[in-house]
Amino acid sequence: MISKKFDAPHTTGEPAAQGTVTLAHLSDPHISCMNEITGRDLAGKRLLGYLRWKLQRGAEHGEHVLAALQTDLALTEPDHIAVTGDVTHLSLPAEFKKTKQWLQSLGTPSRVTVIPGNHDAYVKTSWRQTMAHWTDYMLPDNFPRDNHSAEDMNTIFPCLRIRGCVAIIGVCSARPSAPHLAVGSIGAGQLQKLAKILSQTARERFYRVVLIHHPPVSGSVSWRKRLTDAAALQSLLTRYGAELILHGHAHRTLRRSLQTPDGNLPVVGVPSISALSRKPERRARYYIYRITPVETGWEVRLEVRIYSPDDNRFIRESEQQFSHPVPKSEQIPGSRGPGTAYAL
Repeated sequence: MISKKFDAPHTTGEPAAQGTVTLAHLSDPHISCMNEITGRDLAGKRLLGYLRWKLQRGAEHGEHVLAALQTDLALTEPDHIAVTGDVTHLSLPAEFKKTKQWLQSLGTPSRVTVIPGNHDAYVKTSWRQTMAHWTDYMLPDNFPRDNHSAEDMNTIFPCLRIRGCVAIIGVCSARPSAPHLAVGSIGAGQLQKLAKILSQTARERFYRVVLIHHPPVSGSVSWRKRLTDAAALQSLLTRYGAELILHGHAHRTLRRSLQTPDGNLPVVGVPSISALSRKPERRARYYIYRITPVETGWEVRLEVRIYSPDDNRFIRESEQQFSHPVPKSEQIPGSRGPGTAYAL
């Protein structure tokens, strides 16, 4: 459900905030609790995930990398942090408790937005034992905290959070799937609400950042890891546009694009934030976007920070700058000039 405040936004009559917003994007930490697992925990698909971790994946991730990340974030000081899923590995209750502590170390729920990935919905689980630990990090702005519908993904998402000139729009593609599959889907209901959010935030001249776990560009991952309704999402984005899409899931650096009425829409994926891979494209990274509104749209400065095993710290890998024009008014019915700010 789109929050009541967004359906009929309370406005101040002043232009949207004009200062630079710094957004950090990271994904797929795969935090585990392997030493606390019992035989009863390993029914069905979880057994396969446990064996893969013991035989291979456990050696590919390091919690000391997450400690280095925390140190680096204290230096780079982003205004907001987006985490695009696979925070846990087997979606065990113990993992959700542990990852809540990790999220708290990153910042308060007002400064950190989380969307779930397929590993966070590895099997069907009790909400109160799992996702409830993260609820405050997923809820839209102004969502009633005593609302029992917060225990339903279809009610929470799409999640809209306004931070200065930026509209952070979380989309949930996490669904339990069969063994050997890691597919995701958004669903018709969520797509319908996403269209309304994209349209309204475009009219209000916000820089729209869509967060999703599964990459929406076909061919980015294998068939068994795909977003099953990617075509429907692409069609929606072709009509309503966005400025930036951020995702995880692929465990490697990915930079693709989608065509929209305003040109190419960047689609950017990051590797696992805890990855120790010797392959440069798969080693732990996070991206920092410094988004500044200008008269013609937005200027964005992107800094990529990569983990250095030799130094046990994150260092700057690259930096680039690009711009986005304001969406064309003729494409968005009811569009008006730099607009009214949402009350937070």
